[in-house]
Amino acid sequence: MRRTPEDGDGSGPDPGGVNPRSGRRETEEERADRQWSDLLQELRVAQTGVQILFGFLLAVVFQPRFADLSTTDRNIYVVTVMLGSATAAALIGPVSYHRLLTGRRMKPQTVTWAARLTKTGLGLLFCTMCSTLLLILRVALHNAAVLWLVGGMALWFLACWFVIPLRVIARGGHRGPDDENAQGTHDADGPRP
Repeated sequence: MRRTPEDGDGSGPDPGGVNPRSGRRETEEERADRQWSDLLQELRVAQTGVQILFGFLLAVVFQPRFADLSTTDRNIYVVTVMLGSATAAALIGPVSYHRLLTGRRMKPQTVTWAARLTKTGLGLLFCTMCSTLLLILRVALHNAAVLWLVGGMALWFLACWFVIPLRVIARGGHRGPDDENAQGTHDADGPRP
């Protein structure tokens, strides 16, 4: 017999309706709706940046100076465009998931898969940004400092996008991935770490 969150296994709402992981009074469907709304807000930010970057990358090939690029720079460009395409697909994918699965009573599964695709998209965006920087700085500088600059920015992206959030998780590791606060309340400055 499959257990459900309502069975009191500690992962879902107790009989009183409070989810012990988040401290919120919400059903699985309400939680999925909230998580979907949060995910859409995050995707709006990422999609806008990706679309601008991808548009820039597509326009580069039509510039007169493109013909002067070395074979290495052209190869970097092709890799960068492919990474940008994969990034756009991953970050737009959750919209397709939602549209195709709407009305099929699969919102929790949709949120789970859309969140995974978004994480993949962020990883691809990291690669796209680094590859774009490599191409631009190689064309602009023509020296060994390029690798140091790209490496420094890659470390900065990693710190901002992954290391800091993972450190927060490690410090408060007893909370679930969708928990904003164990008591379900907020300070004036936002959720407590």
